[in-house]
Amino acid sequence: MNRRPTLLAALALTATAALTLSACGGSDEGSAKDKDKDGDKIAGADTGGGKPASPSASPAPAAEGRPKIELPSDVRLVFEGEKTGDQVKDAVLTDNAERMRAVDAAIAGTDANGEALAFYNTGKALEAALSWVNQFEKAGATMTGEVRYYDRKVTLEGEKSAMLIFCADESRGFSKDKKTNKVHKTPVTKNSYVLYNTKLDKSAEGVWQTSQVISSRGAAQCQP
Repeated sequence: MNRRPTLLAALALTATAALTLSACGGSDEGSAKDKDKDGDKIAGADTGGGKPASPSASPAPAAEGRPKIELPSDVRLVFEGEKTGDQVKDAVLTDNAERMRAVDAAIAGTDANGEALAFYNTGKALEAALSWVNQFEKAGATMTGEVRYYDRKVTLEGEKSAMLIFCADESRGFSKDKKTNKVHKTPVTKNSYVLYNTKLDKSAEGVWQTSQVISSRGAAQCQP
């Protein structure tokens, strides 16, 4: 399996680049400090229209050769609609969920070397994810609470490419000061809901890696 840069090494590279955060595991737009001011929550959530299909908050067992992702006990991610009946689409949804969990694990410090982050992201999405994690680090912040992901719709484009659009409900997720453990609770607004438009590419190892991410905070189609 190809070796990818560790989180710390990649952060050193991205620190000198002016990256525009369009998305990345949990709303990567703006700075971590700005989110407290604007009332935004942590990323990685899903609310959805329609009947939810077996919401899952528990991580799937790590497949052979895949990094194990662990989150702090006070961080919970819920993914709705994991089974579509199509094996390929289900694989895309599974790897996307692991991608979102990997970003939050890097922010929370349970994946300090960013092994999972680099495993499930590539290209522009990896750059944005690293920059997003770095902003939390600079702000001395981490996350707590629950984020729900819903309305997850996969469109396959050939055998090795897919588009995935989904919503995130961050109304119960908050930033937390690392030193004081103070939770910055903010009121629920339309900006608590985020629309993600992502592109995934299947690697030589069979992993559906997120390569591009665009997010839209306060999107009308994600409102409850």
